[in-house]
Amino acid sequence: MTTVVTSMATRVRMLAAGLVLALCAIVTVALATGDVPMDAVTALRAAIGLGDRGDIYVVQEFRAPRIAAGLIAGAGLAVAGAVLQRLFRNPLASPDVIGVTGGASLGAVVVLAAGASQYSIPVAALAGAMVAAVALGAIGWRTQLSTARLVLVGLAIQAGLAAAVNLVIVRFPKELAGSAMHWTAGSLYGRTWAEVTGAAVGSVLVLAVLCVQYRTLAVLDLGDESAGGLGVGVSGARLRLLFTAVALAALAVAISGPIVFVALAVPQMVRLLCGPPTAATLAVTGLAGATLLTAADFVAQNLLPVQGLPVGVVTTTVGAPWLLWLLVRDSSPANRRTA
Repeated sequence: MTTVVTSMATRVRMLAAGLVLALCAIVTVALATGDVPMDAVTALRAAIGLGDRGDIYVVQEFRAPRIAAGLIAGAGLAVAGAVLQRLFRNPLASPDVIGVTGGASLGAVVVLAAGASQYSIPVAALAGAMVAAVALGAIGWRTQLSTARLVLVGLAIQAGLAAAVNLVIVRFPKELAGSAMHWTAGSLYGRTWAEVTGAAVGSVLVLAVLCVQYRTLAVLDLGDESAGGLGVGVSGARLRLLFTAVALAALAVAISGPIVFVALAVPQMVRLLCGPPTAATLAVTGLAGATLLTAADFVAQNLLPVQGLPVGVVTTTVGAPWLLWLLVRDSSPANRRTA
């Protein structure tokens, strides 16, 4: 048993080290690549305010905020997905499946349609995500649905909210419809340091709350009866963790739009590589989400023949086959017998 634990810990450390190296490489290349190309040393010097003023302006005002937004959004979505999958005990439970990103999108699009300030988008996205989570929780509480069926209800809520978003966009003024469509596809374009700072502060606060609740999450993994026997109020603990995960996902959506696949697949990938969830694997999940989204945005910007594609197009293209694979795997006779 000790050997197995040591092996898992070594695997976690190796994966974390590999992700850090990959993330450093991706960030460096992303800082140096664009309409104004520069070498890696020049880009890194510009990022800390050294070198030519033009290079400093391009890196610090355009490239660095976009990269920082990708790091924050990717980590937030991945950690939120990991928490939701453990709460629902279902690999399909993620913010973009159970209606959270749909609610956040609707809130943000309504604000855009009203012509409100960009700074009100995070508040509107958080409010929309919370409304969707409350609706899901209320339906589950009143009907006493199983967690598997609750995910299906979340899918229905997500579909309804997506339809509402499209309806609002259709009614948009023409000059705003393009930006709204681009935002709902999931994009890091045009992020500012003010938006990045707000999302970073909010995410750190929510992650601090999650750290306090993590031991409760681990106890809930033992099952509701065992958790209750250990003195945990199961329903209240689940609700608190649900709203914590929703808040984290909403902050990510507010800065990036409704990017799919990251919250769904990254926790599963980390679990396949590192084994059962621990506090260390949760941290690695956030690191993997940040790496994946930053890499996907670089691909969308620089490696595809169509210029200006939102990063959500890349993650959706990769995520659709992954979702189908999960559905097929979970519906297989072997998995049904295991369940």
